[in-house]
Amino acid sequence: MIDKSALRKEMHARRAVAHAAGQGQAAELLADVLAAHAVCPLSGYMPMRSEIDPLPAMARHTGPVGVPVIEAKATPLRFREWSPGCVMVPGAFGAEIPAEGAWIVPEVLIVPLLAFDARGFRLGYGGGFYDRTLEGLRARHPVLAVGFAFAAQEVEEVPTEPTDQRLDLIVTEAGVRDFR
Repeated sequence: MIDKSALRKEMHARRAVAHAAGQGQAAELLADVLAAHAVCPLSGYMPMRSEIDPLPAMARHTGPVGVPVIEAKATPLRFREWSPGCVMVPGAFGAEIPAEGAWIVPEVLIVPLLAFDARGFRLGYGGGFYDRTLEGLRARHPVLAVGFAFAAQEVEEVPTEPTDQRLDLIVTEAGVRDFR
């Protein structure tokens, strides 16, 4: 069995190296994928540390855009409306969140990650926030989960549990993968 904590440590290091090399055309590829869903409510994220940066693609989206807000441990995420230049404040775990704004319910989510595999599974930070969120949203309406990462973050197999939610697509600087 793969040790998730050891894999997370390895993937943080691998992602840092990829981040230092630059993300190439990844944000443009992401924007192209999102263009087919231009009017749908979108959730992005504020990149932290060595995460790949979705902000250029988020800024180009014509529909409402939100970013995740963690309200408490072991709960689904909520999404506060974001736009370029809005006032941001520190949120839980150091991620910035809009100081104010409407809550949105996304139909398309850009999902950060540490690792992904060819089956469409992702390794996150271990809080289960995206898994709980995707499960709840998918029970209500169709949702497109788009992982955004560096190609170097792909691993042979991500260890999974029954609660893990699969991604529909992954976008990297090397291209787009469809797991549907």
